[in-house]
Amino acid sequence: MSETVDIRELIAYCERLLEPETYRDYAPNGLQVEGRREIRRLVTGVTACQDLLDAAVDAKADAVLVHHGYFWKNEPEVITGMKRRRIATLLAHDINLIGYHLPLDGHEDIGNNAWLADCLGVNVTARFGHQQLAVAGRLEQPATGSELATRIADHLGREPLVVGPTDRSIRRIGLCTGGAQDMLGEAIELGLDAFISGEISERTTHMARESGVTYIAAGHHATETGGVRLLGERIAAEFGIEHRFIDIPNPV
Repeated sequence: MSETVDIRELIAYCERLLEPETYRDYAPNGLQVEGRREIRRLVTGVTACQDLLDAAVDAKADAVLVHHGYFWKNEPEVITGMKRRRIATLLAHDINLIGYHLPLDGHEDIGNNAWLADCLGVNVTARFGHQQLAVAGRLEQPATGSELATRIADHLGREPLVVGPTDRSIRRIGLCTGGAQDMLGEAIELGLDAFISGEISERTTHMARESGVTYIAAGHHATETGGVRLLGERIAAEFGIEHRFIDIPNPV
């Protein structure tokens, strides 16, 4: 039989672990929609889309913890349409919604960037980029761009897009999950051989080709499945509650 934890205690634990106050974020971190007080079953996922909420209802979850939650800056403030349906689902089933964005990218242990670096065998030696979120280091096993793409596909279950050199040996590498393609410029300035993020823009291709730095777009969703799952596992171990990570596939 699993234990229960008060939602306030769970949030306090996350705040101590992730230190969200140290980031300038684009959405509120922490409890976003309040549900029942006692938490026995926690569901984690990347984005609080309707499919994830419906799966959480089926799983009889008391709380849903995500990387991409609600109430982003510059989004419409009214609660209509898709936003109304999502929030109505949470309220109807008394489910808490918890979201951590940049704190779950940047955490040095369970963050998305730390997780992906560990998956790929990157010995992290430095941080750079927006709010020092990106990490840089050396590959334990040097690889060409093509070989690294295969390694990424094996870990993420998704074929990445590679632009720039594909046959040169890569040793010095940087990465930042999600939509950090414009950090490629700083990776070039640092003299890195390659940079990995989730998405790619039209301009990214030309920057990679003309600089000779390999750029790999490995998927916004795919590169951000690690942090929230690890946080859920950490919470479950701390409080003895049930945890289930539910992946809602996304091709981007």
